[in-house]
Amino acid sequence: MSAPQPRSGDSRPRPRDPEKLLTNLEWTVIRRLDGLLHGDYRTLFRGFGLDLADLREYQYHDDVRHIDWNVTARLQTPYVREYNEDRDVNAWFLLDLSPSVDFGSGEVRKRSLAADFVAVLARLLTRHGNRVGALICCDRVDTVIPARNGRRHVLYLMDKMASRPQLARSAGTRLDELLHSGFSIVKRRSLVFVVSDFISAPGWAKPLALLSRRHEVIAVRLYDPLEMELPDIGLFVMQDAESGEQIFIDTHDRGFRKRFAELARRRELELRAAFRDAGVDALELATDDDLADAILRFADLRKRRTRLAAGGMPSHLKGPHDLSMA
Repeated sequence: MSAPQPRSGDSRPRPRDPEKLLTNLEWTVIRRLDGLLHGDYRTLFRGFGLDLADLREYQYHDDVRHIDWNVTARLQTPYVREYNEDRDVNAWFLLDLSPSVDFGSGEVRKRSLAADFVAVLARLLTRHGNRVGALICCDRVDTVIPARNGRRHVLYLMDKMASRPQLARSAGTRLDELLHSGFSIVKRRSLVFVVSDFISAPGWAKPLALLSRRHEVIAVRLYDPLEMELPDIGLFVMQDAESGEQIFIDTHDRGFRKRFAELARRRELELRAAFRDAGVDALELATDDDLADAILRFADLRKRRTRLAAGGMPSHLKGPHDLSMA
């Protein structure tokens, strides 16, 4: 069962015009990211095709995984392989648009946050000649958008997201079915964004791990601050976003608020453990957060992880003489 959500009636926002939305995002978010990402674009979206270009002696900060041990043994000096990278990327968005993503305690709902994220990332990718596709799931996977490039394709993807029905209730989200569909449909090694609030029936952690063995997977987790902690606002009705079941609660009850926060904390720990065990990076997107700031924080995280994988030292462990190499 999904986490209970405050009842909001039928005041659902009207679908936003994809052209106007994308134009606005290009001016407010994408333009800002262009000025701040710089070389981090390559860190965020690495190509997957590698051709051996040359061999050279190992240097400090080289990735030890690229050492050619046969040449090293013959010459008694460490040598590394250099590759030419195919920068073209196929990216796929596995989109969970089940009823629970229609919640938002403020002006922004998780559904619109997901749409903004997909629009920004798809446009960033397609402007560099990459292709993007999507699988859309409401209560089941019913839409597959093949991977293509270009602004018109991004608008088509956004229109498909906006036109999905907002279900009043469902039998419950089965995120594992979306992940299994992604594994079956996406054959070529790709960059895969799993966009969901991860409010789902159990059983999705194993297919997520399976998907990450074939592709580079990023879990984009949508959440609202009210799902983490309840304010003291008295009596009101809460409704299960998936089943439609309603209950009265009293938020004046400090014990109830404490139990709610503890359950939320446990769920957070379980989510992070599942992402870690599956070997995927997680981008946390809150409905009250700035989208560009969240993407930049994620870019910085991946940059630092790439440096560590290549044998670099964490910046907080460097001495004063190493700061120029951070």
